[in-house]
Amino acid sequence: MELLAMDFPNFDKYVFGLQWHGFGVRWYALAYVAGILIGWWYAIKLARREALWGARSPVMSRDQVDDLILWITVGVIVGGRVGSMVFYNTAALWQTPLEIFKIWKGGMSFHGGLIGVTIAMLLFARVNKLPIFRVSDLVSPCVPIGLFFGRIANFINGELWGRHTSLPWGFYIDKEDALPVHPSQLYEALLEGVLLFIILRLATHKWGQLKRAGAVTGLFLAGYSLFRILVEFVRAPDAGLDHLPLGLTMGMILSLPMLAIGVWLFVKAQDEAKVAVAQPAPAAPVKAAAKPAAKTAVKTAAKPAAKAKAAPARAKPASTKAKPKS
Repeated sequence: MELLAMDFPNFDKYVFGLQWHGFGVRWYALAYVAGILIGWWYAIKLARREALWGARSPVMSRDQVDDLILWITVGVIVGGRVGSMVFYNTAALWQTPLEIFKIWKGGMSFHGGLIGVTIAMLLFARVNKLPIFRVSDLVSPCVPIGLFFGRIANFINGELWGRHTSLPWGFYIDKEDALPVHPSQLYEALLEGVLLFIILRLATHKWGQLKRAGAVTGLFLAGYSLFRILVEFVRAPDAGLDHLPLGLTMGMILSLPMLAIGVWLFVKAQDEAKVAVAQPAPAAPVKAAAKPAAKTAVKTAAKPAAKAKAAPARAKPASTKAKPKS
């Protein structure tokens, strides 16, 4: 089976090899641009479909969506870079802290980016006086788009490989290593990108989950963390982090709280929806019944008759004057 494995083609890190003295557009940067732009377009489409949101619509205006993308972009870049240094390269952060600003050298953490985006959404919701789940439920279905392009860029860059494998779709990446490795970047592109996008698409367009505050956010968090944990079993541990307790990887440790929070949010949203449906509608005020018209007419007609009957007939007084005798 190993003989069917493929040699990694060693792609050029610059788009179509176009660069000048180290300056050019890298595939990784292009992946970020594509993910943000397509995610922006998709968010606008979701915000316009008021029927998907039920009583929660209107979600936000087009101008607000445009502003939100800027907040999200800053959160992704700053959070991703800081998270990469804090979670995976702590020693370098203390020794050469200025490395954190050299984003062109690579090194971005999804979990750090998620923290950055969460902070950005909280600030955006506060400034625009919007419920936080209205913002996060709009952003969550768009994230798998960026994850897909990001993992494809990881594959092109030849980074974040998996452990050794005997499967026929493994790749030889080192001439000194006789065994191929898992293309874990492609696994993540399919699971965290394609499959998670399909699940969230069904949740938003078929299962009516956008009508329940926090449901789509919880489903995204649970889905991503579950897929990430599964891939971590075949993904090679990060350098210097291969002896963590219980055989866990840093990706697993960071994803487990996400899984718990995601499940809790999704279940909570379903329970709140059930309570809302179970509450009876307020009863309309009862109007006093009108008296039957026939009885009223009879009583009205009877009153004069009774009065006439009760009044005694008065006789005309007789004349007291006598006629003269003849």
